[in-house]
Order: sequence, then C-alpha cells, then structure tokens
Amino acid sequence: MFKPHVTVACIVQAQGKFLVVEEIIHGNVTWNQPAGHLEADETLVSAAKRELYEETGIHAEPQSFLGLHQWQAPDGTPFLRFAFVIDLPEILETAPQDDDIDQCRWVTAEEIIGSAQLRSPLVAESIRCYQQSPRYPLEILHNFNLPE
Repeated sequence: MFKPHVTVACIVQAQGKFLVVEEIIHGNVTWNQPAGHLEADETLVSAAKRELYEETGIHAEPQSFLGLHQWQAPDGTPFLRFAFVIDLPEILETAPQDDDIDQCRWVTAEEIIGSAQLRSPLVAESIRCYQQSPRYPLEILHNFNLPE
C-alpha cells in the first residue's frame, strides 16, 4: 500500500522577505520553510500553526492555502506537502523551540530561489507559487470528525 508522508509548510512573508529555518542535515546547512509532519488527531491548519511555533517561536494563523505538492525525494520517499500562506505586517523576532533548528533568517525570494542549500526543491517552488499562484480560503480543507 502506498503511504506518502504528509507534511505542512508555512510560507511566511513580511516586508518583502520570507522566513526560512536553518538546520544542519548530514553536515550541511540547509534552508526550509517552517514545516513538518502532520501528527495524529491534528488538522492540517493546526499542524501548520504548531510547526511554525516550534521552528520559529512565532504564533500566527495561516491566512490562506497556497496548494498541495506531491513530491518524491531523491531517496524515493513520497511526500504530500500542504503549503499555507502567512503575510505579516512586519518582520518578527524569532526564537526556535525545536533544538534541530539552528536559527531563522528573513531573506528575499531571489535568495531562496537561487540558493544551493535548500532542504528540497519544494522550498523554491513554494516561493514561485507564492509569487504566481492564487490563494485559496482555508475552508477548502474540510475536517471531518477532527478537533479544530
């Protein structure tokens, strides 16, 4: 049976810059959006809020749904990645709660798209989608018999 990993990601923008989290993977510095796996008994939106807080220390509500990417990692691991948009009025200080996150950075779209240190190509693709794609209301994601 096919069982892809279900993940959520927050594309966080403020004053023309995007928030990335920096962590060391296999000895290399990598950038990612605040992102992580969906947990049991958790809605997609609550997972996005939790991951944002754990990885950045920021409490914020996703404002819209950007899209879903189906992706296969180079090692063959399949993923479904739900991307959410959070547009903030100003750049906020960060304080990662997750020990795996070394720091957070506010960087331009060009810096992300041109970076050689992305955790996956979905990091840049999410920025391109943010720039070019419509946003969808969160209500498009229906929860059936799950807590809010």
